[in-house]
Amino acid sequence: MNDEGFSRIGMSAANFKSAMHNVEFEGDEVVTIQTGESLLEASLRAGIQHLHVCGGKGKCSTCRVLILEGHSNLSAPNNKEKQLNKKLSFLPDIRLACQTTVQVGTVKLKRIIRDDSDIGYYVGKDAVQTPQQIGEELEMVLLFFDIRNFTTFSEAHFPFDVIHVIRKLFSVFQTILESHGGKIIELMGDGFYAVFQCESDIHAAVRDAVQAGLSILEKLNSLNESYFKPHFMHIIQAGIGVHVGKVISGEIELNSISHRFVMGSPVNIASRLQNATKELNNSFIISSEVHNHLPASMQSNRSAFVNLKGVNGDVRVFLMGTPYNP
Repeated sequence: MNDEGFSRIGMSAANFKSAMHNVEFEGDEVVTIQTGESLLEASLRAGIQHLHVCGGKGKCSTCRVLILEGHSNLSAPNNKEKQLNKKLSFLPDIRLACQTTVQVGTVKLKRIIRDDSDIGYYVGKDAVQTPQQIGEELEMVLLFFDIRNFTTFSEAHFPFDVIHVIRKLFSVFQTILESHGGKIIELMGDGFYAVFQCESDIHAAVRDAVQAGLSILEKLNSLNESYFKPHFMHIIQAGIGVHVGKVISGEIELNSISHRFVMGSPVNIASRLQNATKELNNSFIISSEVHNHLPASMQSNRSAFVNLKGVNGDVRVFLMGTPYNP
């Protein structure tokens, strides 16, 4: 990208009167802006390297910003912005900085395209069109699953058998998860984690996640009796941990394939709950936050306290599974 993309657009300090409003460019600085001045003009005047390939004429989308606060303080989309929006299907929170002005109050926003490395992902046919691609904060239920002591099984069988078993298990479990509204986000050797998006009803998402966990363990018991014991002389046991909370979710494109990622403290806690199944000798552990959202018919009268890395003090958890076979 040459310097023209970041150049000022024929502005000088003499063109501006006293500022009337503040605009916070998250990750950059707070910029003063006068009524009628575009967001792009204000950011460039402040020395922010704000990309604008078309020169601020509303003919590209490189200057777009994500409005975090103060949406109603901005000017309504003009014809240029509407035309580009029609082509790229912007979300309401996405505005063209070159065509948007501040009418009243203050605004907080974030530049989306910050350097050349962003261009391939955000410009052209792969332009940002959904909240998942941009990244958003969501309330989700996280379910972590791991097969206990699978290394022993792996060392005693041929690679084909090991992969066959993993493929069979995960295929069955994926069907169970999807039937309850869950989705596997990542495979981790002999484990995975899945998410259940709360949307408008956190109680339903929690109930679905816990029911999915119970169904997975029930199906695993059935497979042990009908398949793994007679064919492999082995019983497969697993641990499940479930937690709920606000996470950051988005998408990243690798090798032309879009991958969803979820991160945040609730993810770490769910993972550590799954690990705690070993310490507590119970195949299914849920957090108190999850337990509080369950209907009385699904709640457990078995609880314990466990220390989780990154969490101060002992944490109360509820046992939903069964002890492991020796």
